[in-house]
Amino acid sequence: MYICPTLPKGKYFFTPPGEKRFENMRFSIIVPVYNRPNECDELLDSLTRQSFTDFEVLIVEDGSSVPCETVVARYTDRLRVRYFSKPNSGPGQTRNYGAERAEGDYLLILDSDVLLPEGYLVAVDAELLAAPCDAFGGPDRAHSSFTPMQKAINYAMTSFFTTGGIRGQKKGMDKFYPRSFNMGVRREVYQALGGFSNMRFGEDIDFSTRIFKGGYHCRLFPEAWVYHKRRTDLRKFFSSKSTTAASPAFTSRAAIPARTNWCTCFLPFSPSVWSFFC
Repeated sequence: MYICPTLPKGKYFFTPPGEKRFENMRFSIIVPVYNRPNECDELLDSLTRQSFTDFEVLIVEDGSSVPCETVVARYTDRLRVRYFSKPNSGPGQTRNYGAERAEGDYLLILDSDVLLPEGYLVAVDAELLAAPCDAFGGPDRAHSSFTPMQKAINYAMTSFFTTGGIRGQKKGMDKFYPRSFNMGVRREVYQALGGFSNMRFGEDIDFSTRIFKGGYHCRLFPEAWVYHKRRTDLRKFFSSKSTTAASPAFTSRAAIPARTNWCTCFLPFSPSVWSFFC
């Protein structure tokens, strides 16, 4: 269970001129950030272009040595955005930190390296109005501006031959397990499940598994897709995975909940590694 002490609200909170403050805000977008100010800038810019505006943004800095505070400050005249900075604890606990301070009915979990098409929030809201559910997620795509290597990495992670089904490319699956780059959940469900575990790798699969075990309804929103940049080259891509896997929080058995199957932790990446070398 994630329990954080009550702290003051974020450093920035602004309602743009002409915008009403919603009593029951629809969405809270939670973004953990670790040394990615440029990515954060691009994501916030894409959020300013959304036609659906009933949302807030919570940027949570996870002990970064290269903070994005000044980047966030530039958007306070265009977004309802709050900025927090905390000691490093990994992506799952950082999302929990933001979730405790969120005000929306639904929590939207995004990675800092995604870009949103202009109709993203409209698509999410339309799906929820048509058929409400407890949790959901959408697929990812490669933007035309991505480098050839970024597009190759995107293919490896989304292709039918690799992890396409898990990541939202196969519509016929019996169960869809949303991933943390593009995930949504009702705030009450998030709280009931205790948020993300303290794992630094595979924490989103663990969370999705607990959604189903808890008897909650989860489904794919095929039109709520994001552009997912990931790392810019193979060295950075594999470095980000190996660094996480070698971290004390990952290698310590005490950090892995008993409910988690080790095979499940490695499942998202094994097909992708295979696709790079075959």
